[in-house]
Amino acid sequence: METTLRGVGVSHGVAIGEVRHMGTAVLEPPARQIPAEEAEREQGRARKAVEAVAADLIARGNLAGGEAQHVLEAQAMMAQDPELMADVERRIAVGSTAERAVYDAFAAYRALLASAGEYLAGRVADLDDVRNRIVARLLGVPMPGVPDSDEPYVLIARDLAPADTALLDPSLVLGFVTEEGGPTSHSAILARALGVPAVVALPGACELAEGTVIAVDGSTGEVFVEPGEERRTEMERAARERKAALAASTGPGATSDGHRVPLLANVGGPSDVPAAVEAGAEGVGLFRTEFLFLDDSERAPSEEKQVEAYRKVLEAFPEGRVVVRVLDAGADKPLAFLTPADEPNPALGVRGLRTLLDHPEVLRTQLTALAKAAEGLPVYLEVMAPMVADRADAKAFADACREAGLRAKFGAMVEIPSAALRARSILREVEFLSLGTNDLAQYTFAADRQVGAVSRLQDPWQPALLDLVAMAAEAARAEGKSCGVCGEAAADPLLACVLTGLGVTSLSMGAASIPYVRATLAKYTLAQCERAAAAARAADSAQEARVAAQAVLSGE
Repeated sequence: METTLRGVGVSHGVAIGEVRHMGTAVLEPPARQIPAEEAEREQGRARKAVEAVAADLIARGNLAGGEAQHVLEAQAMMAQDPELMADVERRIAVGSTAERAVYDAFAAYRALLASAGEYLAGRVADLDDVRNRIVARLLGVPMPGVPDSDEPYVLIARDLAPADTALLDPSLVLGFVTEEGGPTSHSAILARALGVPAVVALPGACELAEGTVIAVDGSTGEVFVEPGEERRTEMERAARERKAALAASTGPGATSDGHRVPLLANVGGPSDVPAAVEAGAEGVGLFRTEFLFLDDSERAPSEEKQVEAYRKVLEAFPEGRVVVRVLDAGADKPLAFLTPADEPNPALGVRGLRTLLDHPEVLRTQLTALAKAAEGLPVYLEVMAPMVADRADAKAFADACREAGLRAKFGAMVEIPSAALRARSILREVEFLSLGTNDLAQYTFAADRQVGAVSRLQDPWQPALLDLVAMAAEAARAEGKSCGVCGEAAADPLLACVLTGLGVTSLSMGAASIPYVRATLAKYTLAQCERAAAAARAADSAQEARVAAQAVLSGE
């Protein structure tokens, strides 16, 4: 008998197939004492295991490329964290085995992050995966992972680590469902990049029996257990229609009555550019520059290295718009030469623009490098600052841009509620706004974006979040300036229509989502989008907002 479960849809598409479960986690190693004379040998084993795991993560990243490469390189840095390694060696020195010391050191770090409420502390899947890989290597057992199968299947897991998600074979893994995680987790982002339908935060997912047939709708978050013939036919028909609409949709983003909504790509470095170009991106709405700085956490990259990397991206979009976000260091991206190691709550501390204003030479070098990279190119360069809180922040950034001789538009990211509430004031100092809906939701609802238990508050359909978007867009309209969205909200085709109706002037997303958004926007007029936006804001919950907007757009 067919039953329906509901989680959070994070990657478009439909998957119908048998359930296969992810391998179980590494067992907790036994606690036993070692003689003092074995400590040095055990410490050596631990160091070798850490380096081997870091090397494997980097190799997986090189193989996957794109967004996955940056995620896995960050995981490799996590494995090599000097403080964690020092804790491991201390535990071995007082009698722990290498594997037990690693297990306990990571457990202590995990608990510390959870209790501190650190920004992105909920990346426990990443942390646990690193621990499991090191412990498995020390125990000499295989690392549990994606099941072996000759037939396509739907993968079920408590959560998926980026190292597993990045190398999923879409010809075998039809889709995946996780019990934990959130809509902006690393695995959700990578699923969208792979084009694999995915649902996260589904209660009871791991209780589905091996071999059970399920149908997954990565757009709605619905999972149908033992779907009937009618359900299968309906979902397969919808999938065919969606595929045909994608193939027929080309050109610039626009509503059916010609209202232009530029569709831009989020990129994390030059390796993401080919996919963006292939998807028909009209430019770059978010060029994350952290990839350059994470290569070496001890020092900033040289001006020459930055110029070379920036120019590769700028050259790919002649006559196009490229919006560069300056370094967003701190919180989940700590850098030894920039960010303090003893902040009790980095999410609410010195992060983003605050870090750069404390280290003006780093900001100056980056802005100068961007100016040189754009020389002689017909690109429309725009540069924005992360984590702008008020007009004073915006002015400090604009002044720094001018002092560096940057010929570009200067903008501010709206990720803090204060920036949305005082958007008009901020726009007196900068020329555009870009809404980072992932962080804006996190700070609005005090809900860590990686914690499945609070995923409903991270849903970008939350009416309170839509109110803040509308407020920022209205301020931009009043000042005659632009207001885009570069958070994951823009990748939801239905929500893209609502954002357009709220007055957002451009949408930026992972390259894989651009065709879906383009095709959906082209079906509706601007007036329909505006009515859908009003209906969504009048709702009392994210689910009600989604249903209300859908009803308006479908003419119900």
